[in-house]
Amino acid sequence: MTAVPIIDAHHHLWDLGVRDQDWITGPDLAPLRRDFLLADFQPLADANGVTASIVVQTVTVPGETPELLALAAASDLIAGVVGWTDLTAPGTADRIAALTDMPGGGKLVGLRHQVQNEPGPDWLTRADVLRGLSAVARAGLVYDLVITSGQLGQAARAAAAVPGLRFVLDHLGKPPIAAGRTEPWHADLRALAALPNTSAKLSGLVTEADWHRWQVADLRPYAEAALEEFGPGRLMFGSDWPVCTLAASYPGVLEAARDLTAELSPAERQAVFSGTAKRAYGLVTAGS
Repeated sequence: MTAVPIIDAHHHLWDLGVRDQDWITGPDLAPLRRDFLLADFQPLADANGVTASIVVQTVTVPGETPELLALAAASDLIAGVVGWTDLTAPGTADRIAALTDMPGGGKLVGLRHQVQNEPGPDWLTRADVLRGLSAVARAGLVYDLVITSGQLGQAARAAAAVPGLRFVLDHLGKPPIAAGRTEPWHADLRALAALPNTSAKLSGLVTEADWHRWQVADLRPYAEAALEEFGPGRLMFGSDWPVCTLAASYPGVLEAARDLTAELSPAERQAVFSGTAKRAYGLVTAGS
C-alpha cells in the first residue's frame, strides 16, 4: 500500500509538574500518571510519517488551553489546538477572542467539553449550552464531541439546532466494542451522520476494546459502520496518544487504522489520514 501523508487529528500532551490531570485515577490508569510531552510525541510522529497534528484538551480549567496554544506556537508539528472554555457562562465570544489573541491563538481550531461526564441526558441541548455553541460557530471554530454512545442522540439534536457549527465526533462516540454490541450505537451514529455539519474521528477504539486481548477484527464492525455512515470524506484518523498506550503502541494504533482502511481507494485513504482533518479544521500545514 502506498504511504500517504498523515495528520494525527487527536492526541494529548501534559506535564504533571505544570498541571495535574485529575482524571488519571486508579490502578488501571496508573501508566498515564507521568508526563507526556511534545518532546515525547515528536519522535513518534517523525518515525511514523505524521506531518501535522491536533492537540486536544484534557481538563476543564481555563489555564490549560493557553498552555497548549503556547506549545503550538513553538511547534511546526502542531497545526491545531482543540481547547476548552465554559460554554455555559456569559461572554463565550469574548473568551474565545481572548484565546485567539494569545501566543499561538491562530492555531485554535476548536473547543470541546467533557460531556461524557455530564450526568444530565440533555446537557448539549440546554439553552445556555446552545448559546455557547452558537458563539463557537460565529468564531469559525469546530466543536469536538467527547461523549459516550448513550449521548449520541443529544449530540444529533445539538448539531441540528446549530447547523452553522461543524461538529466532530471523537472516538466514534465510544461504541461498546468490548461487549461486542453495535446497536443501538450504529443507529444513533447514523442519525448524527445524516446531518451535513458533522464528521468523526477514527480514534480511541483500542481503549474501548479489551485492552489486553483486542484484535483488529474486534474494531472492524465499528470502523465499517463509520465509513458507511460518514464516508471517508468525513472521517479522520486520530491516535488518542497517550491514552491509546493503555492498549497499544503508537505504531500499533496506526497499523490498525491502516488495516481498517485497506480496502479504500488511494484518494479515500488520503481523506481519512489527512484530507478530512485539514478540511474540517481549516488547518494550515506545511505545503498547503
